Amino acid sequence: MNDLLRIKNLRVSFRLPEGELNAVRGVSFRIPKGKTVALVGESGSGKSVVSQAIMGILPRAARISDGEILFADPQTPGTIIDLAKLDPDGTQMRQIRGGRISMVFQEPMTSLSPVHTVGNQICEALELHRAVNRTQGMALTTDILKLVGFPNPERAAKTFPFELSGGLRQRAVIAMALVCHPVLLIADEPTTALDVTIQAQILKLIKDLQIELEMSVLMITHDLGVVANMADEVVVMYHGEIMESGTAEDIFRNPKHPYLKALLEAVPRFDMKPDERLKPIREIKHHPDNPILTAKRDRRVICDDDPPLLEVKNISKAFSIKKGGMFSRSTEEKVLAVDDISFFVRRGECLGLVGESGCGKTTLSKIIMRALKPDTGSITFREQDNSLTDVLALEKDALFKFRERVQFMFQDPYSSLNPRMTVQELIGEPLFIHGMKDKAQRRDMVEKLMDVVGLAPMHINRYPHSFSGGQRQRIGIARALALQPDLLICDEPVSALDVSIQAQVLNLLKDLKEALGLTYIFISHNLAVIDYVADRIMVMCQGRLVETAPKQLLFKNPVHPYTRALLSAVPEPDLDHPLDLRDLMEGKASNPADWPEPYTENRDNQMAMIHLGQGHYVRAFKGAETLLQSHKETEMV
Repeated sequence: MNDLLRIKNLRVSFRLPEGELNAVRGVSFRIPKGKTVALVGESGSGKSVVSQAIMGILPRAARISDGEILFADPQTPGTIIDLAKLDPDGTQMRQIRGGRISMVFQEPMTSLSPVHTVGNQICEALELHRAVNRTQGMALTTDILKLVGFPNPERAAKTFPFELSGGLRQRAVIAMALVCHPVLLIADEPTTALDVTIQAQILKLIKDLQIELEMSVLMITHDLGVVANMADEVVVMYHGEIMESGTAEDIFRNPKHPYLKALLEAVPRFDMKPDERLKPIREIKHHPDNPILTAKRDRRVICDDDPPLLEVKNISKAFSIKKGGMFSRSTEEKVLAVDDISFFVRRGECLGLVGESGCGKTTLSKIIMRALKPDTGSITFREQDNSLTDVLALEKDALFKFRERVQFMFQDPYSSLNPRMTVQELIGEPLFIHGMKDKAQRRDMVEKLMDVVGLAPMHINRYPHSFSGGQRQRIGIARALALQPDLLICDEPVSALDVSIQAQVLNLLKDLKEALGLTYIFISHNLAVIDYVADRIMVMCQGRLVETAPKQLLFKNPVHPYTRALLSAVPEPDLDHPLDLRDLMEGKASNPADWPEPYTENRDNQMAMIHLGQGHYVRAFKGAETLLQSHKETEMV
């Protein structure tokens, strides 16, 4: 056998109280030596079950009912092992698992022990498979941490997982998987929860290590942009079966199966036409006569010269962090989360807010909602009658009324929904709190809201756990719309969703914006998503606003080095546009001190938002207008 791993007619079933569920049904594919194979499909398609079967870590309720998983280890030429026949808890499988085949899981925090240091956990994996003492183990641990890109590996080995950022935690998990130099790395959604810049660095890291360690990779993902940049061969799954497989060239240049074509059409792209819509696999349908959508709303007619709905001026917010252990003197350190931010939102527009995790996006949105109070600055909200409200001065009843006008949509639809409440109670709760006491009237309104977001009213008494991720996000949208707000703040509402479900939700939000005259602040780290939904875009980094412009100008001519890095880090599902990692500046793209002049941030430079024309502003040295203008004209030529 010339392939490293070959799966033949694999069938995996789950024994459930309702009967037997066939999760994987006759799957066959190969993983060549030294190559990357991408396993693609929506949540529930059986991708992760296949990887668990290879690793011998299937849940207790699952069993391999048929098929072979043939593994040809280069260390033992001529010997082929059927992993499906091995005892998952036996000595041979334990030696292969972690030693020859390793796995990187989707959520690094759940695969790392919170009470052990990163070094101890990597060293433990090493000691299980190699005859090394503690000193040798820690030396090899330091080497692998350096290999995966930790700037100070000795210090990193002594840190606990909660002390690391998401990107560094994922690097630590990759180090643990690679410390024994496996021949096959299974990466199960390794970058789903990461920012695009960190994702690009992790993907480059996996590619570099694959060459250095002569390793094969099975990449499990629903992101076709990642697939286009990583895979040599692609296997597309749907409901436990393979729909199409072939080389990356075949899959992207000549897709045959309707499911694959639908997946490709559901991905947001930068070259979409102004009136072009994403095409989800299943459209959200609602009743055409729903009164919420058809009734004339009591809203002001939106004109081009309307004053802003929301104005934010010079908002800053710092947090105090205590440093020091139990037996040492603790000291306080000030961290500036939001630094002198000013912007406005026009009535009826969607303002996109882009930046990495930790840049201050969510802190800023909480300040607008009055969940946090800023240290300095002002926020003004314009009511329907054109009167102005000083948001930071609101108290008690006035603040209660303001929160009817501004609603929040959370990133994680599961953790933001009470698991003990039915859909009726979840969507009806804001109605009850704000005065709708009649139960029948409330139920009628909830049913109409469910119809608006494409949920069947017959499921009104179900609990959140019985819905998919996309359906739970739609419950969150319905709850946010219950009080008919003017402004909806959407905090990463599609970052954890499959591309097809993401397309559903994005189309729904665009349709509701038009039908209900809504205004959005849409927070995301994915510029392709922002490009699809937003009219105007703001880019944040390290608590600062670094660039803002209408989306056509921003994507046609990004000026700030951080904006350029973000754009270069978005993986596109197009073989002709691979990731360009040069603008990432080797991980320095989000460090203001490393930006070139006139964007460099330090104590000596006075910074300002400089207008480049047509609503395009960039943060740079005061007095650098001429330099920036000439730079912009050069770029456009």
